[in-house]
Amino acid sequence: MTLELIIGPMFSGKTSELIRLVEREVYAKKKGAIFKIAFDKRYSAKQVVTHNGLRYDAYTVASSDEGVEKIRDLANTNGLDAIGVDEVNFFPEPVVKVLDSLAARKKVIACGLNLNFKAEPFQTTMELAARADRVRYLSAVCVVCGQEATRTQRLIGGKPAPKESPVIVVGGKEMYEPRCRSCYVLPR
Repeated sequence: MTLELIIGPMFSGKTSELIRLVEREVYAKKKGAIFKIAFDKRYSAKQVVTHNGLRYDAYTVASSDEGVEKIRDLANTNGLDAIGVDEVNFFPEPVVKVLDSLAARKKVIACGLNLNFKAEPFQTTMELAARADRVRYLSAVCVVCGQEATRTQRLIGGKPAPKESPVIVVGGKEMYEPRCRSCYVLPR
């Protein structure tokens, strides 16, 4: 089958596109499901939810090797034809091999951030991009100037987060902004 990856900054519509593509498979009478990381409870513990409120039921799995194996096990034991994985950048690297191997027999669609708040690539996302049959690169709109945004700015108290901040911090509009290359401020 295929491995497809949707990447881009926050607020670019990655999860909306993931839901759309999995729903399309379900409309085609295929069995599909979406997986999400358990610690992402921004809007729901049991659904993937977009920033604008679109929802889809999801399996939640831990950000661990066991969580990655749960994706493989559920995909196989539940007879899934299409597998969606939200926020693949939150998963450990073994997810790459698992999704790549599942794609031999199933349609696999994953979405994730291209860069962290320091403008450094997420390794899991980039490894999947190298193995994907198709990569959809989405952009957002820069909140500063209105141009195409390809970066995610993390803010603390309205200012760019310091470089030593943790890479993984789950949040929404209260903490992150899409920015273009010119308006993005590299953390110091």
